Amino acid sequence: MRNIALRLSYDGTSYHGWQVQKYDITVAETLEQALTKICDHPVKVVGCGRTDAGVHALRYCANFKTECSIPTDRIPLAVNALLPYDIAATDAVEAPEDFNSIQSCIKKEYVYKLHNSRIRDPFLTSRAYFFPSHLDAERMKAAAKFFEGTHDFKAVRSVGTETKTTVRTVYWCELEKEGDMISMRICADGFLYNMVRAIMGTVVYAGLRKIEPEDIPALLDGGDRRLAGPTMPPQGLYMSRVWYDGAVGEMMKW
Repeated sequence: MRNIALRLSYDGTSYHGWQVQKYDITVAETLEQALTKICDHPVKVVGCGRTDAGVHALRYCANFKTECSIPTDRIPLAVNALLPYDIAATDAVEAPEDFNSIQSCIKKEYVYKLHNSRIRDPFLTSRAYFFPSHLDAERMKAAAKFFEGTHDFKAVRSVGTETKTTVRTVYWCELEKEGDMISMRICADGFLYNMVRAIMGTVVYAGLRKIEPEDIPALLDGGDRRLAGPTMPPQGLYMSRVWYDGAVGEMMKW
């Protein structure tokens, strides 16, 4: 049995997230249907993370087991012929038997894009969150830096979700402003549910002068979700990179 790792990119606008669901169309279900046809047997995929409805992926990894004999370098071409325009397989590699896209992942990076302008851009409607109020980008940059390091991130996750621990290590949390586009790039060893969107909401609060950047360490220590910023809408969020060892890691670099 071959274990194939696929590199993907997708626009999540038309999908109810990655994970297969009973009634809604998802990225995983759409990919499984295409792979099932080209492999000529039922295929189940394992993704590197559960992106929500409307969230995009610039670089995403999924793996599946198959006995089909299609050469690895032909798999992206074959599956793309059956996928809709907003999902693309960009590369494939044979992974070790025990490779699992989510369990083998070392760290992940997300980008959140915010269009800070008085006038909306119709071409960015599903690709960045439109925010017309003035934001102080320098305060936002300062606020983002306080999320770096190992912390308990309970204050910036969705209330009611359960996990063994809410402690994560953020390797970098950087903010850039180019014209009207503000982008936050954050990399960690793992993320809690809606953690990136809540961090961005808190950074936006700093940009609006609703909180001071220097308040963030105490906010994290307190663990009270009500004191942090709002969970930002999904259309500005992109999974941008995932890291692995070995051949899969090499494939995901580029």
